[in-house]
Amino acid sequence: MKFHTLEAPSGKYPPPNTHIKVLLIALTLSLLTVIPLCLNNSPSSPLPSPESDISSLKSIEQGKNNISGLKSTVPGKNCDVFRGNWVPYPNGTYYTNTSCSMIIDQQNCLKFGRPDTEFLKWRWKPEECELPFFDAVQFLELVRGKSLAFLGDSVGRNQMQSLLCLLSSVAYPEDLSHDYSSNTDYFKRYLYTDYQFTIGTLWAPFLVKFKEADPSGYSFNSIMNLYLDEPDEAWATEVEKFDYVIVSAGQWFFRPLLLSENGQVIGCSTCQKENITDLTPYYAYRNAFRTVFRTLQGLKNYKGVTFLRTFSPAHFENGAWNEGGNCVRTKPFTKEEMKLDGYMLEMYLNQVEELKAAEKQGRKMGLQFRLLDTTEAMLLRPDGHPNYYGRSPHRNMTLADCVHWCLPGPIDTWNEFLLYMLKTEQSS
Repeated sequence: MKFHTLEAPSGKYPPPNTHIKVLLIALTLSLLTVIPLCLNNSPSSPLPSPESDISSLKSIEQGKNNISGLKSTVPGKNCDVFRGNWVPYPNGTYYTNTSCSMIIDQQNCLKFGRPDTEFLKWRWKPEECELPFFDAVQFLELVRGKSLAFLGDSVGRNQMQSLLCLLSSVAYPEDLSHDYSSNTDYFKRYLYTDYQFTIGTLWAPFLVKFKEADPSGYSFNSIMNLYLDEPDEAWATEVEKFDYVIVSAGQWFFRPLLLSENGQVIGCSTCQKENITDLTPYYAYRNAFRTVFRTLQGLKNYKGVTFLRTFSPAHFENGAWNEGGNCVRTKPFTKEEMKLDGYMLEMYLNQVEELKAAEKQGRKMGLQFRLLDTTEAMLLRPDGHPNYYGRSPHRNMTLADCVHWCLPGPIDTWNEFLLYMLKTEQSS
């Protein structure tokens, strides 16, 4: 099957109590489920060359040589659980689509007729150790009296929903979302009363401040203005309340973006405007993470542990997202079949390098920045997406979703990683 490069996604943030904005973000969410990223076995990037960036980025080859130095920030002499392979595991999943009532239809693949279950019969095996199984009681005891936020887009929310289901064997939370936001589709807040543990989502698809920039008005491919040096207030005003924050973003950065710094337009990404400096999505991506980390370091009352959850690949094949592209595979790739390369490696390196800088500065301030490195594992899982087996009232059902992840499914491994890191933090 042939891999295809896809056109850029669109995204829009809905201000509370603004019905028009909510409608637009609802429509946008439908597009987000078919975000135009794909895999490419070729080492070349489908995006413009980063040579036009204001600050130079490391080349792909340099990235390959340096990746070992960036791969893990789990402290102590512990195994690097992020490097490994998927191995057969026929013993079942932690939960099912019937045992967990918190799976949303968008990722409830079995409910909506996915005919195969082979994708549920694999487990991540690190190269030099064993990844412990997820223990819901142990997790809840570790986070007793604390709070955890997922800061980013709907793939981050996908991880939160996985965690809710993994914990459902022990407890279900109380939904307090209406007490915190009028926009409860995007800003969720749950409380595990017996453990006084709070989980929340801070919806910020670009991480930084953004608004419409197209004089013709909003559309799926209209230009958005990103203020790369200003955090999105939706999370910046709330994040100090949380003890753990998982930051993630990705696919939205491939739509047309007008980029601003210090109140001035500095360039444009994938919008081909005349008389404006042509920048790449990598530049916007790097600077958005830089702004997030520096903002967290500058907040007087933020004492939390920050995790970077790395770039999550999409797996469209046989066409672009809007040209019949789909993800019909039923088993993982091998490492020989798929390498972290090209634009995916560029995206990965940009965010990880910013995390390393933040980690270095954070040590001087008593703040912890950690790497939750899911990219290699998920690169190998083209079989884990909903494809056509998900439902959303706002999504065009003729388009496949090869961006989000089925529940249950390989995304549950992300929370096995998270538990391992929390235990390691505690022991150190």
